[in-house]
Amino acid sequence: MTSSKRVRAAVVAVAAAATLPALPASGAQAHHPSAGASCAPDASLIGFSDALDKTTFADTPVSGLSALALTRSSRGLALVDNIGTTPARVYDVDLNTDKRGVSAKVRGMTVLTRPDGTPYNGGDFDGEGLVAERGGKTILASSEREPSIRRFRLSDGREIASLPVPARFQVTPAGESAVNQTFESLTATSDGRTLYAGMEGPLSGDGRDAQARGLQRIIEYGSWNGGKSYTPVAQLAYRTDPSLGLVELVALGDGQLLAMERGFTAGVGNTVRVYLVNATGAPDVTGVASLSTVTDSRTWVGKELLVDIADCPPSGAVAKQPQPNPLLDNIEAMALGEALPGGRRLLWLLSDDNGGATQITRVYALSVKLRPQPELKSRAILSATAYQPGPISGTQLAPTPVNGITPPFPGQPIPGFSAVIPASAGDTSGRRLLAMPDNGFGAKNNSADFLLRAYYVKPRYDRHEVDVEGFISFRDPNHKVPFPIANETTRERLLTGADFDIESLARDYRGDLWIGDEFGPYLVRTDKTGKVLQAPIPLPDGAKSPQSPDLAPGETPTVPASRGFEAMAVSRDGKWLYPILEGAKTDDADQRRRIVYEFDVRANRYTGRTWWFRVADPSLVVGDAGVLDGRRLVLIERDNEMGPRSVVKRLLVTDLDEVGADGYLGGAPRST
Repeated sequence: MTSSKRVRAAVVAVAAAATLPALPASGAQAHHPSAGASCAPDASLIGFSDALDKTTFADTPVSGLSALALTRSSRGLALVDNIGTTPARVYDVDLNTDKRGVSAKVRGMTVLTRPDGTPYNGGDFDGEGLVAERGGKTILASSEREPSIRRFRLSDGREIASLPVPARFQVTPAGESAVNQTFESLTATSDGRTLYAGMEGPLSGDGRDAQARGLQRIIEYGSWNGGKSYTPVAQLAYRTDPSLGLVELVALGDGQLLAMERGFTAGVGNTVRVYLVNATGAPDVTGVASLSTVTDSRTWVGKELLVDIADCPPSGAVAKQPQPNPLLDNIEAMALGEALPGGRRLLWLLSDDNGGATQITRVYALSVKLRPQPELKSRAILSATAYQPGPISGTQLAPTPVNGITPPFPGQPIPGFSAVIPASAGDTSGRRLLAMPDNGFGAKNNSADFLLRAYYVKPRYDRHEVDVEGFISFRDPNHKVPFPIANETTRERLLTGADFDIESLARDYRGDLWIGDEFGPYLVRTDKTGKVLQAPIPLPDGAKSPQSPDLAPGETPTVPASRGFEAMAVSRDGKWLYPILEGAKTDDADQRRRIVYEFDVRANRYTGRTWWFRVADPSLVVGDAGVLDGRRLVLIERDNEMGPRSVVKRLLVTDLDEVGADGYLGGAPRST
């Protein structure tokens, strides 16, 4: 078809069998770029071939190829959509990649017929989605005309079954689907237990949002007999990019899929993007009358860009109409192929020429890396009303109930943890942790009775509980802090939320603790018991926040309030710290820039070396960081919302040894 601050609780188809050779188009050839021509961090173009374009097989045009399903590593079936009154059919196609490039050749054809043996044709069957079923004897094919999903026998092409389709998905006026905007995609898991049918466009009751993003549904079918029959069991909410449609899905298993979105603008050309999709935990929206009413961002399946084909090198491709990249065309089909070296997979794409002179039937081969998706195994929760020993707190708060309790509070609350490290050096089990709240009640002027501590906690994941086993108090008995503190005249000089906004925590090679603060921002060093060992260390570039005690009268702060050292990583050997500003500096022209500093623990000073990376949007912040291995960092990129209003909470991986030509780490961090 043409196209179109804070965590409040700790959690964690009569067959015409033919063997006539396909006639190659004049001048058709395979193309492949230099090895591994990069399109994206996890996707490279192996090559492409136009060998099928404007060819014929068994007196039928090899045209309108809208779906692709592999039957073995170098063989697949390609489904034809609605090319005139020609018979509905699938072609048996050889697909190969070698040092000469990409090759494609039609080896056979099966005409798809009704149960009585009369062929379907382009007037009553618009083939768009295809699944080659286990055993290799049958296929499932979706037609977006009604829409429908039918099972065909490959031996004679005869229809032998059809699947139920919910009434509202029928094409108007019978239902809410727009013409040519229904089951463009069809995929099944390898075990045959789950089948997904994706809508190209939204139902009339769902529509598009203010940004022109399609509010679409994917029907999930379940099978309890190994794929012999399927029943709709759920609907998933999928939101496309602005003005794009969902044209293909590939099931990876465990709720993970690949999704391809595509659009077309006259005079400009096509947009084709492939996403990694995570439907784990996504709710069933069958009962939601209109997706336009959804307010909880967690309703939508998650997606992460794998590759935008426009970013691939053209590699000698020629377009027959304007395109942003001549490599692009009306790509509609996608299939995941064999394993490649380096933990990568072969990804096949196929474009649909719609039987037109200005479009191309093109086969693409890409090498992609499908990284494992994080999965929440369990969580342990600590109640926000689990008050800990200590003086009454919250006396400076308004008498408005918080978690059902009106201040002041009977002791010291744990309003959430801003940092967590192993309770003991070298322990990676996660069984016992040292977890640190921040400054308490959110402001300097209301947190003087909130004591700064780090708690020893034991998560009980089997019971979803957290045991608090004790704490260390941060204190300054030796007067290392050079400015007045709330408990200035007391013997222990316990530090409070009026003195520091502690957000990040690390342990060095000696066992000393380092705290990242936001008021300075400062680095604060303590011993393992929490005693301050030296004066807080300010930023070497002189940057200060509005709350900094070092801010001189009339001096303009360059670090926004609450945008200091929310994140800090420590090297595996404990000799280097990497504190990171949560937000951009006020005077930075690039408000997406986040700065990573380097601090030499042994020399007790900043090295003067910094790195930059960009968050996806200026409003996003860095929540914490850690060293994975070598100099690779994992960071939390998030918005500042909680609960249903949360949109972005994700992990990013970046490498300090991979700086782009623009000076930024890897051009951009990679979401994991």
